[in-house]
Amino acid sequence: QVQLVESGGGLVQAGGSLRLSCVVSELSFEAYSMAWFRQASGKERQFVASISKGGSSTFYSDSVKGRFTISRDNAKNTVSLQMNSLKPEDTAVYYCAARSRIVGVTPDYDYWGQGTQVTVSS
Repeated sequence: QVQLVESGGGLVQAGGSLRLSCVVSELSFEAYSMAWFRQASGKERQFVASISKGGSSTFYSDSVKGRFTISRDNAKNTVSLQMNSLKPEDTAVYYCAARSRIVGVTPDYDYWGQGTQVTVSS
């Protein structure tokens, strides 16, 4: 059974940093594009960042560009999201996702994790 397990969320003050990780199992990780989405309370799920299968291409939403960095380690079946200069509006549940097609920014991904809460206090 495919599993995506996120970790690294928590409570941080504005301006601080967090690093999220997502470990993937029972999947040919290197054959899947990966992405991070987030969903704030009462809002729709929103694209954050994505990375191609080999890691050579990355995409970011305008709201996080320059502050967040997505990366992957195909040897460890892990995708990470380094989040710097966090703002209260970054507060949300963050989800990692995988899909076998080319990397994209829309939420039509095949597999999803359970999410990890990120809370940024002002």
